[in-house]
Amino acid sequence: MTAAEFARKIRNRERCIGYWVVLDAPIATERLARLGYDYVALDGQHGLIGNDGLLSGLMAVDAGGRSVGMVRVESGDPAVIGRALDFGAGGVIVPLVDTAEDAARAVSAARYPAGGRRSYGPMRSMLRIGPTPAEADDSVLVLAMIETPQGLADIEAICATPGLDGVYVGPSDLCLAVGGRFPNDPEVAEVFEAALAKVRNTARDAGIAAGIHNPGGEQAARRLAEGFTFATVASDLVHLEQAAAAHLKAARGE
Repeated sequence: MTAAEFARKIRNRERCIGYWVVLDAPIATERLARLGYDYVALDGQHGLIGNDGLLSGLMAVDAGGRSVGMVRVESGDPAVIGRALDFGAGGVIVPLVDTAEDAARAVSAARYPAGGRRSYGPMRSMLRIGPTPAEADDSVLVLAMIETPQGLADIEAICATPGLDGVYVGPSDLCLAVGGRFPNDPEVAEVFEAALAKVRNTARDAGIAAGIHNPGGEQAARRLAEGFTFATVASDLVHLEQAAAAHLKAARGE
């Protein structure tokens, strides 16, 4: 799937499933990108991936030949967003979006003039996305993370931001935002689920996509059935540990 095809699917609110990568391990990322996920997202915020790793990871996703590479950038800084897109990302997931103004700045950073302020220098991305500014703008997604109390409170205005393609729930931070003592705190389960419904329904009413991060495929299926447009299964490091622990338990006959 090309970046343009993936962007059209998200904008048309067609169901998509992705995988989350936090390790700077391009060979593993390439193998993951051959499995059939619609996208593979590289975590440039909390992942163990620097600039070189983002570039290598995006090349690995492309080599896999089936998924589109996305990047969760470390911030909404225009230089950070522009660099990820120049590396060849099919879109950016922008963390800690509190207001519609934050969302608008992210959109502007990802779009070329006159619709934005992205600087033209697609050293690698021009091989797959573009190379004309209009083609690039049409192929690149901008997703705003909803994970803070202010972001949740301002969700209607954020979803109405011109040019924003979707919102993306960070469930750990959103759980803390609604009063949880830790991620998945059962004491706030009801209010957390209400917050998810608010994000999902507001995005739907605004005509944009809503996505969510998940620890596994079963939960991703549940969220998609609830009405989320796209769901990410996370992550390579966690799943590596889980698989190794399961094999150790089996080898011990436990």
